[in-house]
Amino acid sequence: MSNYTAPLKEINFVLNEVADIGRVYNQARFAESNAELIASILEEGAKFASGVLGPLNTVGDLIGSKIVDKHVRETSGFAEAYQKFIEGGWTALPCDPEYGGMGLPESIGIAAMEMWSAANLSFALCPMLGQGAIEALQSHASDELRDMYLAKMVSGEWTGTMNLTESQAGSDLASIRTRAVPDGDHFLLSGTKIFITWGDHQMTENIIHLVLARVEGAPEGVRGISLFVVPKFLVEESGELGAHNDVYALSVEHKIGIHGSPTCVMSYGENSTGAVGFLVGEENMGLSYMFTMMNHARLNVGVEGVALSDRAYQQAVSYASDRVQGKPPVANQDAGITKNAPIIYHPDVKRMLMLMRSLTEGSRALCYLTAVNFDLGHGGSDEGAETALARAELLTPIAKAWSTEVSQEVTSLGVQVHGGMGYIEETGAAQLMRDARITTIYEGTTGIQANDFIGRKVLRDGATELAGLLVDVRSTLDSAKEHEALLTVASALESSIVELEQITEWLIMRGKKDPVLTSTAAFNYLMGAGTCIAGWLLVKSAVISMKKVNDDPDFYTSKITTCRFFTAHVLPRSASYFAAVRSSGEADLMLPASAFLG
Repeated sequence: MSNYTAPLKEINFVLNEVADIGRVYNQARFAESNAELIASILEEGAKFASGVLGPLNTVGDLIGSKIVDKHVRETSGFAEAYQKFIEGGWTALPCDPEYGGMGLPESIGIAAMEMWSAANLSFALCPMLGQGAIEALQSHASDELRDMYLAKMVSGEWTGTMNLTESQAGSDLASIRTRAVPDGDHFLLSGTKIFITWGDHQMTENIIHLVLARVEGAPEGVRGISLFVVPKFLVEESGELGAHNDVYALSVEHKIGIHGSPTCVMSYGENSTGAVGFLVGEENMGLSYMFTMMNHARLNVGVEGVALSDRAYQQAVSYASDRVQGKPPVANQDAGITKNAPIIYHPDVKRMLMLMRSLTEGSRALCYLTAVNFDLGHGGSDEGAETALARAELLTPIAKAWSTEVSQEVTSLGVQVHGGMGYIEETGAAQLMRDARITTIYEGTTGIQANDFIGRKVLRDGATELAGLLVDVRSTLDSAKEHEALLTVASALESSIVELEQITEWLIMRGKKDPVLTSTAAFNYLMGAGTCIAGWLLVKSAVISMKKVNDDPDFYTSKITTCRFFTAHVLPRSASYFAAVRSSGEADLMLPASAFLG
C-alpha cells in the first residue's frame, strides 16, 4: 500500500472556508483558537498519521489481534504507537480543560480523526470510542464518577468502550438481557455483549466500559434500560487500581476488514455473582444517555468514510500515474502524449478518479459542516446555539450514511483503477474496500440513519429545519449566479433542490399516514438529499474559489472543475433517488415475505 499523505490544504480549506469554523472562534469557550493555531496542530497530526500510524496499517491487516487466556493481544507495534499518541496529547484535543483537556473545538478533533483513520482505521477506532465515552460521562455521570474516571480517560491512560449489542439484540436494544442487581453503592452486572470494538487490549492499564443493562424490575422495552460504568480493573478511592473486575473478552471476531481492531465478545459476571458497575445518571435513562455517545460516534464513522475514500483516491492516483498501458486518446489539456503512457491519461481512468475525488470532497464538506454546527450548538446558550444544534442533528444521519455509502463506491473504484492488481492484496487497494464495508453497518446501519432522517428529522417538524437549510442553499445559488462560469452548476443545483422540496412535500402529505411508505422510501430519500447537500457544498467551494483563484490558480481551479464534474456526473442521481421515493407507495412492487422463502 502506498504511503499516506494527509490532504492538509484541502482540510484547512473546507474547515475555514466551506464549514466556516471562524464562527466557532468567536465564542468565549474557544476564544484562544484561531486558524494559525489549528493549522499547526493539524500539521503535527498529519505527521503522526503518516509517520507512525500509516506504517502499521498493513501490519494490522495481516496479523490482526488474538485472544490468549481471556486477554486480547493487540497487533505488534500498536502499543508503542498508542504511547506516542497519548504523549502527544492527542486524546485531550477536544476535551474539557477541567479534566486535563485542551478545550479545542470538536471539529478540529474530527479533522484529526480523518487523518488518523485514513492512515490506520483499526488504530483510530480505539481513541474514537474513548472520546465518545468521555462525552457521555461528562454529560450524564455524577461528579463522583467524573472525578474518578475522566482525567485518566482524557489523558488517554485509560480507554473507553460502548457495550450495546447482544446476540439476540442487534439494533433492537429493547431486547437486551444483560441484568444489573443493586448491591450497596454499586450494581452487579451479568450478561454477554458482542461486537465490542477494542473491548480488550494491553495498551493501557485500564479500560472503562459503558454498558447498557436492565435493572431488576425495570419496565420492559427501551424504557427500562440503564447505563453503567464497568471498569476492567476496579478503582480504589485513592485512585489506585484494585482487583480485576469480572469482565473478560471471550473471543475476537474474524472479520472482513479492520483486522487490527479487536472486535470482542465480552462476558460480564461469568465467574462470580456479577461484574461491579456504577450507575450513570438515573435508572432507565440509559438509552438516552448512550445516544450522546452514539451521535458522537455516528459523525466520526461518517468521517471514517471520508478517510477511506481519500486514502483510496490517493492510492489510485499514485498507481495510475505509474502504470503504463497503451496509447490513450487525449484531450487538449494532455496534448503531446503520442505513445504508450500512464493510465492516468486514459479518459475512463480520469472519469473514475474524478468520481472518487468529487464524492470524497462532498462527503468531507458535509461531515465538517456538521461538526462545526455541533461546536456552535454546544458552545453557546442563545437562540443561535439552538439553531446550530438543530442543524447539526439534521445533518448527522446524512453525514453518517451518505458519506459511508459513497465510500463503498469510492474504495471499489480504487480497486477498479488498479485493474487486476487491485484484486491482489499486496497493493492494499482491497484492504481499503474491506475496511470501508463496516462503516455502513456499525453505529446504526444506513437503513436506521435513513429512518431517523425521514421520520425524526423531517416529518416530525414538517421539514421546518430542512427548509431553513435550503435557505442557505439558495443564498449560495445567488452567489454562484454572479459568476458566468458557474451558471451551469447553479442551474443544475437549483433543479435538484426544487425536486428535493417537491418530494419532501409529497412525503409530508402521505408519509405520516403510511409508515410502510416512509420506511420503504427512507434510503432513497436520504441518498437523494445527501447528494443535493453535497452538491450545494461543492458549489459553495466553487464560489469561494472563483474569488481566490488568483491566489493559488492550480488549487482553486481544480476546486471549480471538481464542482462542475460533480454537478454533471453525480448530482443527476438525485432525480433517480427521488423517482424511486415516489414509487415506494406502490405495494405491487414488493413481493410478500413468503415469496422470498418459497
